Amino acid sequence: MARSLLIGAQQMGSAVCRLLNGQGLAASLSQLRHASSHAENTNKFLREALNRLDYPEKLQNLLLTPRREMSVELVVQMDDGQIEVFNAYRVQHNNARGPYKGGLRYHPQVDLDDVRSLASLMTWKTAVMDIPYGGAKGGVTVDPRKLSERELEKMTRKLVVAIKEIIGTYEDIPAPDMNTDAKVMAWFFDEYSKYKGFSPGVVTGKPVYLHGSLGREAATGRGTTFAIRELLKAMHMGKLGDQKYVIQGFGNVGAWAAQLLWEAGGKVVAVSDVAGAIANENGLDIGALRRHMSSGKTLASFPDGAPLRKEDILAFPCDVLIPAAIGGVIGPDMAAKLQCKVVVEAANGPTTPEGDLVLRDRGITVLPDIYTNGGGVTVSFFEWVQNLQNFKWEEEDVNRKLDRKMTDAFTALWTVHREMAVPLRTAAFVVALQRVTRAEVHRGFD
Repeated sequence: MARSLLIGAQQMGSAVCRLLNGQGLAASLSQLRHASSHAENTNKFLREALNRLDYPEKLQNLLLTPRREMSVELVVQMDDGQIEVFNAYRVQHNNARGPYKGGLRYHPQVDLDDVRSLASLMTWKTAVMDIPYGGAKGGVTVDPRKLSERELEKMTRKLVVAIKEIIGTYEDIPAPDMNTDAKVMAWFFDEYSKYKGFSPGVVTGKPVYLHGSLGREAATGRGTTFAIRELLKAMHMGKLGDQKYVIQGFGNVGAWAAQLLWEAGGKVVAVSDVAGAIANENGLDIGALRRHMSSGKTLASFPDGAPLRKEDILAFPCDVLIPAAIGGVIGPDMAAKLQCKVVVEAANGPTTPEGDLVLRDRGITVLPDIYTNGGGVTVSFFEWVQNLQNFKWEEEDVNRKLDRKMTDAFTALWTVHREMAVPLRTAAFVVALQRVTRAEVHRGFD
């Protein structure tokens, strides 16, 4: 496996240089170096893998540079009659292996740099998972908690109108991300279909009753569980039920991962969300916790868990730490405080490059985000295939196919990790870079 992935890097690099000789790029590396932290953090990890492959500079330019970046303003009349303007972005990073694919997030801190970084990660994530997509990402700078449902729907439909010419079933396929869900995807699909005709495949993550896929809601959390299982097996650490887990972030991904790990017999000893954190060294009853929260109560008020400061959740003792919230939470200072054997990145970009170096020095294994949370985009791909076929799969089929994809992807990156003696993150990027480069070379550059 690794030999087939690694063979021909120099030849491919030389071929790209010949084809690119004298051709301009949308942006240069010097421009990328001025990008702010999120995009540069992604590029730092990428450069480490690129250096191991000894790719020439022109090929690195091609692989690091987004193909298209769109910024738009959404003018929305609010319920009180006032006019509000929201900044929105869509970045299409690379489509050598298939249509652009990436989530759409609504968050007050969304900016172009954030979206650019996440679009790049999607390119490598789809390549690691070996599904025929490229990478993209979108976002709107908004706090959705301050909008009524009617205002949120109007803003979503305005976004579709603004970007409809660069998305499509075979062009660019958005999906849910932070603060977006099946309802938002339903609005998106409906608005797009007004202009382009019936198009359920234009977005994924739709409601099951509106051409969505069974198993999609749990997919990222379930994929994370499969990823942990494979890592434990490879490291001879035992089974899922033998471990103690800490989960930072009890949203969709964290809650489903907690549920599945708990059902497998694992002890989830601490969890947190945006409002608080709780711990129980004997293991939390995740089923009871989810019922508690579904009734409208807060995580921190759960009676069978002791209150814990949110800022202490990452350093709580465990075997497996699962950051499943936001990016950049494990910097060098926090990395020095962790009390775990492995970090499993269910969130996008939770570990900074500086924090990653500290974890390496401490011998703490990191399972990277571009593999760990690949279950979501994989089942999004399954949904897209079902839409193209006009046929719905059974949930057992979806989960079985997801298990196979997660297992095969882990085998590829673990093999490179062993043969090249590189961290798992670098191994994942090497696998992804080889697959994208191979597609670029064989498609040509005319």
